[in-house]
Amino acid sequence: MDWGALMFLGVDIGTQSLKAVVCDEGLSVHGQGAVGYQPSFPRPGWAEQDPSLWIEALGPAIAAALAQAERSPADIRAMAVGGQLDGCIPVGTNGQALGPALIWMDRRAAGEIANIDPQTVLKRAGVVLDASHMAAKIRWLQRHGPKAAVRYHQPVSYLTARLTDESRMDHALASTSMVYGLSRRDYDDVLLDAFDISEDLLPAVAEASDLAGTLSTEGAALTGLPEGLPVAVGTGDDFSNALGAGLAKPGQVICALGTAEVVGALDHRPVIDPAALVETHAYPGGLHFIENPGWLSGGALTWFLETHRLENAQALDAVAAQVPPGSDGLVFVPALSGAMAPEWVAEARGCYYGLTPAHGVGHMARAVLEGCAFAMRDVVERLDDLDVSVESLLLVGGGANSGLWAQIRADVTGLPVEIPRYLDTSPIGAAVLAGVAIGQWPDISTASSLVGEVTHRKESRPDRKAAYDAAHGRYRELFDCLRPLFREPR
Repeated sequence: MDWGALMFLGVDIGTQSLKAVVCDEGLSVHGQGAVGYQPSFPRPGWAEQDPSLWIEALGPAIAAALAQAERSPADIRAMAVGGQLDGCIPVGTNGQALGPALIWMDRRAAGEIANIDPQTVLKRAGVVLDASHMAAKIRWLQRHGPKAAVRYHQPVSYLTARLTDESRMDHALASTSMVYGLSRRDYDDVLLDAFDISEDLLPAVAEASDLAGTLSTEGAALTGLPEGLPVAVGTGDDFSNALGAGLAKPGQVICALGTAEVVGALDHRPVIDPAALVETHAYPGGLHFIENPGWLSGGALTWFLETHRLENAQALDAVAAQVPPGSDGLVFVPALSGAMAPEWVAEARGCYYGLTPAHGVGHMARAVLEGCAFAMRDVVERLDDLDVSVESLLLVGGGANSGLWAQIRADVTGLPVEIPRYLDTSPIGAAVLAGVAIGQWPDISTASSLVGEVTHRKESRPDRKAAYDAAHGRYRELFDCLRPLFREPR
């Protein structure tokens, strides 16, 4: 071990765990730590998480990463936080949360967007008018939440503020809020007025790799790291996942296969999708990330494993591998928490179609894998329609461990699939930002070139194309037939 190397700490606030990594100046991972927790679902359509779960997980996760790396807190030169976006936390004058975070899955604010023009939001902000986004949740909290709130944070900006006493949100995170103007690169007065939000209730906008501040006395106590340690602004996990996988230029489509599946690609242009399947976000370093923010994908596999009492994902792959492409006509719509492809329909729900006595657990397992891949294909084809460069797929996240799922995705799209050395890339992306913030690397592009080493590659198999084209067509036809049911009240 090179005991003289500089070390950087990256933290990721996930939906089911907080993770920390210790990286060296070459962005190799020396140590990892994680502490698990769960969201809560108090009512249908509601999804919450107590921010104290992140605070309490921070110190133990960092300590575990340092121990594995055989490093002390004094060896860390800078840190940054990445993590779940689209959450909203009301904060009081002391900087602490006044209630739970309404996390990305929460859709209680659907009634708050009924009088908002979706075209105004799409054209000015580049995003789809949707109750999952921050502005809708702020509006709901202003009407139904704690009246003492003086600021509203996303999870990353909240944790960073707790560590530094500085309220900052990067351009990428801000661009998911529905009140950020893409062309203005700041909060947009027209959008703020539309949602009845005062700008002083939001963190100031900054670059992800800017210094947010340094660890305060409280921040040092929470992390176990030295007071005064530089802390970068950080960013959301849609972006930190891509940064940690080495995505720094157009050409690749990244698929982050976590609880949700995020599919997107970079472009120099602020491409706006008139069909509103993909959104356009600012990306750390100056490009634009054209993405679909995702449907329950890894979460669908977890549901399947629990429902069918399979031991693990390897067991699911084993039974699915015995079934031919197209699952003998069985189709799964991956809309367990609403549809995000082939279009956004919050009221949609998942289903199987085509079941016969000849179908067994293997068919049902493979149909779930294929249904998620079909939704990914919808997004990839839309990116191609918008002239966003689509040359290969880059898979990260826990779902990238499945060689079968990777092969299915290559066959469904006709594109090669690449899998990098590290699959849990969000905390590595945070470490990238930490190093750039203190000048270890001159820019994000230079730092990203150090990560993303590809260790596995799957080529598409032309002999599977006809079967998957037909199966994708059945999936789209089924979605069209179900659309009237999606709109029925429950």
